[in-house]
Amino acid sequence: MKIYVPLDSAAKAVGADDVAEAIAKDAAARDLDVTVIRTGSRGMIWLEPLVEVETDAGRVGYGPVAVEDVPALLDGKLAGLGLVEGLDWMKGQTRLTFQRCGVIDPLDLADYEAHGGLAGLRRAIAMAPQEIVDEVTTSGLRGRGGAGFPTGIKWNTVLAAPASQKYIVCNADEGDSGTFADRMIMEGDPFTLIEGMVIAGLAVGATQGYVYLRSEYPDAIDIMEKAVDLARRAGVLGADVLGSGRAFEMEIRVGAGAYVCGEETSLLNSLEGKRGVVRSKPPLPALEGFLGKPTVVNNVISLATVPVVLEKGAQHYADFGLGRSRGTIPIQIAGNVKYGGLYETAFGMPLGQLVDEVAGGTLSGRPVKAVQVGGPLGAYMPRAAFDTPFGYEEFDGQGGLIGHAGLVVFDDSADMRGMARFAMEFCAVESCGKCTPCRIGAVRGVETIDRIAAGEAGAVELLEDLCETMKDGSLCALGGFTPYPVMSALRAFPEEFLPAEEAAE
Repeated sequence: MKIYVPLDSAAKAVGADDVAEAIAKDAAARDLDVTVIRTGSRGMIWLEPLVEVETDAGRVGYGPVAVEDVPALLDGKLAGLGLVEGLDWMKGQTRLTFQRCGVIDPLDLADYEAHGGLAGLRRAIAMAPQEIVDEVTTSGLRGRGGAGFPTGIKWNTVLAAPASQKYIVCNADEGDSGTFADRMIMEGDPFTLIEGMVIAGLAVGATQGYVYLRSEYPDAIDIMEKAVDLARRAGVLGADVLGSGRAFEMEIRVGAGAYVCGEETSLLNSLEGKRGVVRSKPPLPALEGFLGKPTVVNNVISLATVPVVLEKGAQHYADFGLGRSRGTIPIQIAGNVKYGGLYETAFGMPLGQLVDEVAGGTLSGRPVKAVQVGGPLGAYMPRAAFDTPFGYEEFDGQGGLIGHAGLVVFDDSADMRGMARFAMEFCAVESCGKCTPCRIGAVRGVETIDRIAAGEAGAVELLEDLCETMKDGSLCALGGFTPYPVMSALRAFPEEFLPAEEAAE
């Protein structure tokens, strides 16, 4: 009997390690032939620890499973959820990037290959660099880290740049509130990220890669380091990638946890051992990046999706989505919801469907007031905007942004003026200090919102003017996007920015 127990951080936080140990001990005491396999998470966080038992019909799920449930599980008397692949949450998804997450042992390269792994890399090896870049360009894949910049265009710039050395840098500094897709893929399917980075290296002529991983992710660091070592020993990395005669090597580098190091130029400074502050552009990192050399800087999910594009073909990937938002997007659902977790679907699903149907509404049972999409710099989307399709341009048209595709849901008890103040306070704390609009503007923003709360006439107009200054004058998205949550809260819930006596009227 094979029993699968997640080793994902979210599952471990609610006792998955203890459950796995209890299964192994109880099975040994009964002299049962049981193999416990640790996997990533399927993304149904409310069911963790989600234990799966292999049967002739498929893998049957049980969850949440506690240590005291283990005897009944082994007796076959624990109530199950049914076949995991048949659960509504799983059936509604289009899993491309996350197709193996929760299915395979993340550190079993043979298991990875048996589930389609390395097929994309083998195809890439037989292609010319420009052909690989063209394939990624045709797929419509865009940056999944926030900016949504077309991946193929960035790669083409690096490919065309003359240099003795080029680099691939993976931005794994996942710091947005309500986001965990990067962590899940690194903990649950690390070889897909490694494969994507190797393909990127072959495409642009880079022979060295780095994963910049935040220190707050100890499990992801451990798994990625082990996966890199295994890939190196198997010839996926090194001087002769899968016998191709082409080289690519990579390392895991751990950052200290500054939010601003999620911005690519701050990340590059940190990677070089410097203070993590934003660089002025130009030059672009694609021309002068790590150590002044042409560098591809892509997010984890962007790079982890590249093997899918090469394996299945650009058109297969581009057939999903809407408008200029092609393919699938791993949406992370958090906050006050019944069903929090990761849901990968094609671009285009209305925000309201995600909140009301997929997430099941609020856990508190109160009405949904707003959803913040895109992390702490994302706009608050009120119910009036819930018919907005999930797409880059569609959200931009509503004054919002997709960012890293994290959704944080709030019910009608949320204090929106307080949330606007938090956005400014967050920016003030996390600012690298390089530019005045961000460094000083955020501090003034907190003060101005406090003046609004005190009933000062004219402070709202001052806040609007300050937000415009920060948006237009900041060097990077931290100061430039902080106005999004502030202004969206102000516009959607203006009554909450009135003095108490006026709001009561």
